[in-house]
Amino acid sequence: MNSMLIPLVLTLGAQPGDDWNKAETAHLANIKQVTSGFVRAGEGYFSPDGKKIIFQAEEKDTGNPFYQIFVMDLETGKFTRVSPGNGRTTCGYFHPNGKRVLFASSHGDPDTKKHQAAEIAQRVEDTKKGVRRRYSWDFDPQMKIYEADLDGGNIKCLTPDAKVYTAEGSYSADGTKIVYSAGNSGDVNLFIMNADGTDAKQITKGTKCYNGGPFLSPDGTKVIFRADRKEKDRLQLHVINVDGTGEKAITTDDKWVYWAPFWYKDGKHIIYTAADHSNELARPNYDLFWMNLETGKTTRITHAPGQDVLPVFSPEYKKVLWTSSRDGRSPTQLYIADFTPPKDE
Repeated sequence: MNSMLIPLVLTLGAQPGDDWNKAETAHLANIKQVTSGFVRAGEGYFSPDGKKIIFQAEEKDTGNPFYQIFVMDLETGKFTRVSPGNGRTTCGYFHPNGKRVLFASSHGDPDTKKHQAAEIAQRVEDTKKGVRRRYSWDFDPQMKIYEADLDGGNIKCLTPDAKVYTAEGSYSADGTKIVYSAGNSGDVNLFIMNADGTDAKQITKGTKCYNGGPFLSPDGTKVIFRADRKEKDRLQLHVINVDGTGEKAITTDDKWVYWAPFWYKDGKHIIYTAADHSNELARPNYDLFWMNLETGKTTRITHAPGQDVLPVFSPEYKKVLWTSSRDGRSPTQLYIADFTPPKDE
């Protein structure tokens, strides 16, 4: 999944020129903000029936500055926290049966309160000094993968013996497999295990690099993911067979950063996030893009002055859900829109 949630300080640059609202009408309609009332929210995924979403968000005034996992009913807007409420969490995902959810959490770490207090103190100090920290993702070795009921009940750790960062999990379409990332910081690879946590197998063989954000293709034969094989943090998109063979780089432009790929229903197209990083003095503006995997043709989907990241499709593939600041100034929240795929011409 997409643990590297949002590079906040890298995505505030405004887009000059054309009317971006008009430009987005080519592929997006009825754009609506889904979440509010959180310090920040993002990385959402639909339930199998499309009526709910699971996402991560920072609550206000709880003493925990890290993300927790929530399930929301899209019709009523009512939500429930699924994760225990302490420690870090990331990457919630619905089981295809709609009755259980998957997420990663460090709540089992006995030092969670210390980490939370340290983060709060650091934020206070940053504010005093006028410092805006560069985004970074903490590959917390206490992070493990859990499953639970939609209300957070009957929680079960699927990776109890993990001694390294273990997160970014998602189910196969039939619910029998989970693909995920695991490893130490700077050396993270992809694995596939049974949905009950047994029989884990490593499928990528990268060394001194990060392989993450994996999703199984609709037919269950391939995995799409991001990796910084050539240069640290300069992510590119890759695809690999579930048995670890046939790995292929989909993007190779090291002046750009590509991440958060998500399959379209035909297995021949993806939606993803990307930004031009060629100018080190400019703040890259992340947007959503569409790609035909057979031809390599790409189409830009969003044009807002803020960041647009982490896109996913609804079960019927008629809507897209993503994380955005839209105006480039507001905290990130989740947005939903009707989606019209670009034509392959």
